[in-house]
Amino acid sequence: MKSLQLDKPHAIVTVGIQGSGKTFFAEKFSETFNAPFIEQGKFLESSKDVAAAESLMQLMIKQMIKTGRSVVIELSLSSRVERSELAKMLRAAGYVPLFVWVQVDADTAMNRTYRSSGIGQDEYKANHKRFSAPHPTEHPLVISGKHTFATQAKAVLKKLSAPRTSVSRPIDPRPPTRGQIIVR
Repeated sequence: MKSLQLDKPHAIVTVGIQGSGKTFFAEKFSETFNAPFIEQGKFLESSKDVAAAESLMQLMIKQMIKTGRSVVIELSLSSRVERSELAKMLRAAGYVPLFVWVQVDADTAMNRTYRSSGIGQDEYKANHKRFSAPHPTEHPLVISGKHTFATQAKAVLKKLSAPRTSVSRPIDPRPPTRGQIIVR
């Protein structure tokens, strides 16, 4: 598929609880549209501590947005404050951030997390508590973590595409004559 080409560069930022399907969606969307993908989880796995991971991720994002290309960012355990700071940085660089909130029921998320990462219930619950749901002022696009990728991508693309404007024709100021049909 072609690269994601939009009027302005967008940052598609996926958020949600652990096991919701946000990384799956972000990876597939990135691959489908040939967009760079920055995954917070990889920085957390590769770093000594959370502060180092955050520092490395910020550096990567700052370098990526210099390119002016649309980018996909996955945030694992984000708070409203972290998302607000990210959105501010992105807007300052001319990006339009779109927060995609991937939602799924708690049981499904927990089962997915156990199968994929093997973490215990206590760690899962602690991670779940660290996540703060997007606020309406963030204008998140909510998608289901149980829907197919095609359905999810369609919702995101619909949101990214500019609203279509109708082509208006100039109206003839003369009144219609008998038998004349005017289409407006």
